[in-house]
Amino acid sequence: MTRLEEMLDGAESLVILGHVNPDGDCAGSCLALYNYVKKRNPGLYVKLYLQPVSGRFSYLEGFDCIESALSGEEVFDLCVCLDCSDRERLGEFAGFLDTAKNSICIDHHVTNQGYARENIIEGKASSTCEVLYGQLSEELLDQDIAACLYTGLIHDTGVFRYSCTSEKTMEIAGKLMSTGFDFTWIIDNGFFKKTYLQSQILGRALMESIRFLDGRCIFTVVKKQDMIFYGVEPRDLEGIVDQLRTIDGVECAIFLYETDNHMYKVSMRSNDVVDVSRIASYFGGGGHVRAAGCTMSGSVHDVVNNLSGHIEKQLISEKPHG
Repeated sequence: MTRLEEMLDGAESLVILGHVNPDGDCAGSCLALYNYVKKRNPGLYVKLYLQPVSGRFSYLEGFDCIESALSGEEVFDLCVCLDCSDRERLGEFAGFLDTAKNSICIDHHVTNQGYARENIIEGKASSTCEVLYGQLSEELLDQDIAACLYTGLIHDTGVFRYSCTSEKTMEIAGKLMSTGFDFTWIIDNGFFKKTYLQSQILGRALMESIRFLDGRCIFTVVKKQDMIFYGVEPRDLEGIVDQLRTIDGVECAIFLYETDNHMYKVSMRSNDVVDVSRIASYFGGGGHVRAAGCTMSGSVHDVVNNLSGHIEKQLISEKPHG
């Protein structure tokens, strides 16, 4: 029995939380645990709170059970935080962590310092879904649970293209696929498919991108007025930074979107040299070696200028590594 299962057996009520602006790994891990608990501990009272999740994940079992608005001041026996590197990124649901009788954080962000009473953090894992898989009993994994975990794997590995993908990642993916869900449909519809508006904003972002540091870096920005014009939300901007990263000759890609006047959410991706988690941490954010983010203030020029200095130091001083 894993530590998570021991904690589940000692609780009569459970709340599951993930980070703000939930992505595939966050939604996948949260719903995987939700479905697992419903199967393993049917008498356990469980709630799942997340900010609104993209409809692209509506194929996941339990999607309609996600609650996105506080419905009271419930106190739970156990709070499980998934794919969330720090307490602040739990957003408006952080109070559940504070009042819970017990808590555990399951994560793979190297910047996670361990904010729950118990913490299972594997910084070298491809995704939180990979870490969570190790806490679940394989004999209880059915197609619904496996599809959730697989969704997290493909989103945080870019369908197994990123350097965080390991032999262990692929072994887990194979075991999940053996349950029989339609993994090709999930890749096509849960990862690659975009709406017309998402494609439009992606096209505009790419058209207005600018290369710097001898073409080894690139950035683009989406202003608040642009988001209003196209009718898109932050979750519709997923994939822009990854598309920038694949441009020939680019080592580091930066994507900004405006959240308020002179306030920007920053997403960074790198290929071989730059450790973007170090840069994000310096500015109060976090993430992984090849994928990280933070929030910064100032003009676009100020933000890119500040990031550029840190990137340039690494390009000059560090040797390529995987």
